[in-house]
Amino acid sequence: MSAAARAGLAAALLLCGASAGRAQVPYERIRNAASEPHNWLTYSGQYNGHRHSPLAQIHPGNVAGLRPLWLYQVPGGAGARFETSPIVVDGLIYLTEKPHVVTALDARSGRPVWRYTRPPARDVPGCCGPVNRGLAIHEDALFFTSLDAHLVALDLHTGRMRWEAKLADSSAGYSSTAAPLVVKDKVIVGIAGGEFGIRGFVDAYDVKSGRRLWRFMTVPGPGEPGHATWAGESWKTGGAATWVTGSYDPELNLVYWGTGNPAPDYNGDERAGDNLYSNCLLALDADSGALRWHFQFTPHDLHDWDSNQVPVLLDARVNGGMRKAVAQGNRNGFFYLLDRLTGEFLLGMPYIKQTWADGLDERGRPRLRPGMEPSATGTLVYPGLAGGTNWFSPAYSPLTGLFYLQAREDYAQLFYKVKAEHKPGVNFEGGGTRDVDAVQDYGVVKAIEPATGAIRWEFKLHAAASGGVLTTGGGLVFSGNREGYFFALDAESGRLRWRFQTGGPIFANPIGFAQDGRQRVAIPAGSALFVFGLE
Repeated sequence: MSAAARAGLAAALLLCGASAGRAQVPYERIRNAASEPHNWLTYSGQYNGHRHSPLAQIHPGNVAGLRPLWLYQVPGGAGARFETSPIVVDGLIYLTEKPHVVTALDARSGRPVWRYTRPPARDVPGCCGPVNRGLAIHEDALFFTSLDAHLVALDLHTGRMRWEAKLADSSAGYSSTAAPLVVKDKVIVGIAGGEFGIRGFVDAYDVKSGRRLWRFMTVPGPGEPGHATWAGESWKTGGAATWVTGSYDPELNLVYWGTGNPAPDYNGDERAGDNLYSNCLLALDADSGALRWHFQFTPHDLHDWDSNQVPVLLDARVNGGMRKAVAQGNRNGFFYLLDRLTGEFLLGMPYIKQTWADGLDERGRPRLRPGMEPSATGTLVYPGLAGGTNWFSPAYSPLTGLFYLQAREDYAQLFYKVKAEHKPGVNFEGGGTRDVDAVQDYGVVKAIEPATGAIRWEFKLHAAASGGVLTTGGGLVFSGNREGYFFALDAESGRLRWRFQTGGPIFANPIGFAQDGRQRVAIPAGSALFVFGLE
């Protein structure tokens, strides 16, 4: 019996006697996710990237009574940082435990309903551990990506595998860690591996068959717009990975997806030019994959400041008029507001201490400060490699009109440069970083006014930033840190209202849903999923 057949049989046995529903989640349900706040139907809750739960039963007046209702301990531990963002559909929670394990849980009790196990990926270089950030859903199918760069479709009700599509050759350094995004009849996925000199892309696959429908290469080849921004043959190993889930505007039919660093990371000698489309936000036509516009945050990046942070779609009043905008707290230390129809630069303000740029010009291009490039002896730069923020999700509250993110403050590192030679599947960074003992950095949750970039409030953490943010209709901001604390802040003031020690570090994004008419908040911590409620 094949491994796939054994996995299907195990899933069927686990399903026996379970009270699994027969949910169907067509595209229209995901598009109108705001109308069913008891569910969490896509990576960011809704297509707009707000990571906002409209539920309001839990609020500053009663959040002190929040307690854990149940937890699900991952068998054998998560095996790496537990970064999954579960989805919730009609009383069932679906999560990735490891890059090759998917589990369905009863949302009332945490009892497993079925479990799918794919043979572990072997000989995958991977830069940052065998992590997986979650799933997507369409009708009666679930989709996830594997560490060895495959897209897998499962039956929603049984966990049996339906089809599998190979994205790229993992032996060359390609991997996949992001949750897919379903748009209409397409599963849209990104790719990881920028530290190995891959050539990045964003793909779309047919939800029924797994057939690839389009591919947008994030490093343009000969004859393509942007190719001239890469010197010589450097485009062939240019990086620009797409390793975090994007957002989508159904009215404009545009998918917004961030891209990562050019390769090699710290040595740009052989890749002279801006290196498009690395460190960009891309607006792609959802039907064809055609590029509608791009905005590059850090041209010719030399500090590994990926721009993969989740784009947040919102409306903002700029210069007296309302604009359809997209906001991003970028790893390079600046907060950006762009017009999401055209990509026009509207605003850029630093939100943490940074020393590499003397601000941004009228087009949003950084005015570089001399002497901040990596060097053989080391160059001290704020922020360090991990940036002002990273992959973990920001959030937006339509109640306060504020953008929230977890950031890393007073954070610097020494950046080094060495010669890089590309070999498939071998690290291709051209340097590295080193911590500085005298630098005492810390994490902080910040509330930012999107139209001005002004910091409304901040809440200091003891440890470095590591967790995503959730806003709620009850006026709360939930987040967690690597000390293991899950906490709630007042969305207006930033005042601490509640916290709970989970016993394990938090490297994940909170979600919100309801069970039996009662509001719930969930967070992966350590190697367990915790679900909280008032009763």
